Amino acid sequence: MDAPSAKRLRDALAALARLSVLGMLAGALSTAHATPAAREAAATVDLTTETGAQLTKATWRYSDARIVETSFRAPDAHGQPTGAPIRTNDIVPHAGIADFDDSQWLAIAPTALSERRGTGRVSFNWYRLTFRIPKQVGDFDTTGASVWFETRLDDYAEVWVDGELDRSFGQEGGSVVAGWNATNRVLIGRNVTPGQQVHIAIFGMNGPISDAPTNYIYVREAKLNFFAGSKTPLAVEPHEVNVHIERHDPAVDNIVPANAKLFKVAEGFQFTEGPIWVRERNALLFSDPNHNTIYQYTESGGLSIFRDKSGYDGADIAEYGQPGSNGLTLDPQGRLTINEHGRHRVTRLERDGSLSVLAERYQGKRLNSPNDLVYRSDGTLYFTDPPFGLPRFFEDPRKKLPFSGVFSWKDGRLRLLTHELKGPNGIVFSPDEKYLYVSNWDPKAKTVTRYPVKSDGTIDRGAIFIDLTQQIPGEEALDGMKADVKGNLYLSAPGGVWI
Repeated sequence: MDAPSAKRLRDALAALARLSVLGMLAGALSTAHATPAAREAAATVDLTTETGAQLTKATWRYSDARIVETSFRAPDAHGQPTGAPIRTNDIVPHAGIADFDDSQWLAIAPTALSERRGTGRVSFNWYRLTFRIPKQVGDFDTTGASVWFETRLDDYAEVWVDGELDRSFGQEGGSVVAGWNATNRVLIGRNVTPGQQVHIAIFGMNGPISDAPTNYIYVREAKLNFFAGSKTPLAVEPHEVNVHIERHDPAVDNIVPANAKLFKVAEGFQFTEGPIWVRERNALLFSDPNHNTIYQYTESGGLSIFRDKSGYDGADIAEYGQPGSNGLTLDPQGRLTINEHGRHRVTRLERDGSLSVLAERYQGKRLNSPNDLVYRSDGTLYFTDPPFGLPRFFEDPRKKLPFSGVFSWKDGRLRLLTHELKGPNGIVFSPDEKYLYVSNWDPKAKTVTRYPVKSDGTIDRGAIFIDLTQQIPGEEALDGMKADVKGNLYLSAPGGVWI
């Protein structure tokens, strides 16, 4: 990655951190999680009844939870848990994760949820609920609906949905403790699909904790509220979501802090690609190639459409799964450069709002569907061109080139650098621009290749930098990449971000 791009990456990460911490977007976001209180549900299912359980194919399971002693570390000067070893406490089991095995737990009937459970005094427990979205609730068709889960425990509760415990600064209720015997409301999903399976885990607490009670824990209510849905993506109040970090090398501690947090700021997209921070706009731009749109996200304005029909507007657009733009980046002058899937081209948005076509054909033949792109500091553009934006990929009749290429472009000249990879995807420079890295979307060769860069901008023979084929089974492969100023690569791949 060139130095300006690395700086933009740092700016973007810093800006996202600010967005997460400040919890801005007051007007647009204040009602994002208040839907149940704002209007009446179109349909409701009571999950404490046999009828409701049968309609949703719901099952309830139960287990007590225990407090156990465990090891930890004292806080360092920055508040991170890297200090001296100490002893503390934890809760077992950790039953919030979506694929937790509760098959040996007690199965309970929905009508038995009101039975007192736990051990009394200071005690904790888990209720796990699995259900499916029904096609109909009365006369209401649930297709595309927004669904909220509502529960009330005696005394306190935390609610996990599909392995996530969403939380935000200053939050009251929702997924976390709402109050004394108060209702917890959590979003199951927007634009849901009938038959969609959902896993909910409710962590129950007897209270008040500081004045151990003589009562027990039970479920007062549990229901699903269905609202007429909207397929429009929206910004949400920045809230923390679960992140699991597998540290295979101690060096990662210098990159990812011990107490790293991940925040969600928007949702409802079909597919997201090409995030780029535009400093002069104080905005994050990114593509949804499925929705044929470039979105803009800012602290003050929330989420908005920056450019529609971002990749295609042809008569056969219905045949495309991803007609829109993919990769986005800025040239050294700060102009947005766009890879357009459906139009088979790379374009640049000029300062006056006009669009310049940089690359569209190689030796008279249309490009496949340009994917990712990066600029070198001298203004040379490098991009990958697999066929993944075409309706039938490699078998699509619109595919005119007999290969998937890695190209460079400067001053109107398009060069083919290599066509050895089946699915060249992510592309990035090392900080000193001596190497060009290209990831390969190929289930049979999940690799990143490193190419030495010559002084004229062409590349020498590449070598495999990393091969994850054996570590990542299945049909998914490697996607986009970024690099930091120290040369560490951040690779989007199955399971998350690999460093």
